[in-house]
Amino acid sequence: MIGFISQVSKYIIVLLMAIYTFQCFYVFRHASEEKRKGTYILQNIFMFLLLFLAFAVICVHTQEREILIFFGAQQIILLAILVLYRIIYPLANRLIVNNMCMLLSISFIMLTRLSFERSVKQFKIVILSVMLTIFIPFFISRWKWFKKLTWVYGGLGIAALGVVMFLGSITNGSKLSYTIAGYTFQPSEFVKIIFVFFVAGMLSKSTELLQVLLVSIVASIHIIILVLSKDLGSALIFSVTYIMMLYVASRNFFYLLGGLAAGVGASVLGYSLFAHVRTRIIAWKDPFSVIENQGYQITQSLFAIGTGGWFGMGLYEGAPNKIPVVEADFIFSAISEELGCFFSLCLILICISCFVMFMNIAMQIRNRFYQLVALGLGIVYGFQVFLTIGGVIKFIPLTGVTLPLV
Repeated sequence: MIGFISQVSKYIIVLLMAIYTFQCFYVFRHASEEKRKGTYILQNIFMFLLLFLAFAVICVHTQEREILIFFGAQQIILLAILVLYRIIYPLANRLIVNNMCMLLSISFIMLTRLSFERSVKQFKIVILSVMLTIFIPFFISRWKWFKKLTWVYGGLGIAALGVVMFLGSITNGSKLSYTIAGYTFQPSEFVKIIFVFFVAGMLSKSTELLQVLLVSIVASIHIIILVLSKDLGSALIFSVTYIMMLYVASRNFFYLLGGLAAGVGASVLGYSLFAHVRTRIIAWKDPFSVIENQGYQITQSLFAIGTGGWFGMGLYEGAPNKIPVVEADFIFSAISEELGCFFSLCLILICISCFVMFMNIAMQIRNRFYQLVALGLGIVYGFQVFLTIGGVIKFIPLTGVTLPLV
């Protein structure tokens, strides 16, 4: 009976996800947020239905009351996010807020299925993050000197990355994070944001050669620290973000060509210097020839995605725990195995709709600083999604970055 419930529910979950995804692009038919209101409300309804159905299946399988309480707490937090953003920021883009809540919902579903303890930790971090971030735009809009703190952003970013380089814990050969009271923090995720603020602040003032050289030096220090920490995935995100922001701000095609050339050179150098880069390249080129060691992660990921098919095995019907680091880097593979490739494609489309909306917002902003901030954050988000999903499906070598919000 439980197996039957899992099998029936997976089709309904995919249908709800497909309708929600369709609405992500349907909203672009209307230019004003007022005309999109009905679509946004429907998105909220389908999101809560999907979350309810998925946790109903989880409760049936686990028979644990804690899961039911946890589900109720999620409903309260997600509803609070939607309501508070609507009250505090009535002009905020609701597609991005809705998508954030949907991606968090998918994260809660899969992490609860994989590790209840890990899911509770994620939930606590989400609460703390929401408490901090929901008021940041409010203060930014009132503190006019906020965009003048350019060098503060640059200094904080270098300091935060430097602390991890010297004191951080080693994960898979890279210094990525440090742990406080049982919670692991990866400062590079926070630094990505203030790095964008630093670059936007500098380039909004001037794009003369001397200014560009100065910004490039500080940006390079960020990237070099990440390389020395062997956090090459984050280093790549910082590099691409800076190159694209510089190109858009200056409209100088030679900066783009120079950045691409530098990227090619850095890739060759990284392959020569770092053993784990060579390992990832070997695993990417022919993972099945080294399936017992270097290729184990990616082959298990491919097996999971292939096993799931279009509609998935159903929650608790697959074996995602066989994939190493499945709760972090490879959560997309777990989603594909149990919820299906169709669901995963919808997830990708939701991420794309976020990126498109970021770019759309950036084009509408007239203030140069905030325009570059919106552009930079959009590039960070879009490129990180590409690196994560591209790695687990063997489109590109693994980079060790995680899927944002999931």
